[in-house]
Amino acid sequence: MKTFLAVAFTTVIALGTPAASAEDAKPATVAALHQDKAELGGQLVRVEGKVVKVNNGIMGRNFVHVQDGTGGPDSNNLIVTSKQTAAVGDRVVATGRVVLNRDFGSGYLYPLLLEDTELQPAN
Repeated sequence: MKTFLAVAFTTVIALGTPAASAEDAKPATVAALHQDKAELGGQLVRVEGKVVKVNNGIMGRNFVHVQDGTGGPDSNNLIVTSKQTAAVGDRVVATGRVVLNRDFGSGYLYPLLLEDTELQPAN
């Protein structure tokens, strides 16, 4: 007599909290993000600034460098990743999640990033 073993596969869907909206994002400066990054990790923030460098189409995202005139030599640049892009010289409002110590491998380690960022023209 043969015995058959029935195996059921169950898909588990993790239901988290609803996605926060841009209106829920905390306003911040580039310098404050660098200074308070440990406390801001994982939070949704909004920064307004000028685009100073753009690297498009890397690992399925665009890397946009934003500066707002705050901070010193080591804290005046914020790198954001986004599906959207902007041109150097554009003024933008970047709303995204603060990510710390993001390691993409091959020596690309970022102590501070804004990821999954929505870029809007600044008024």
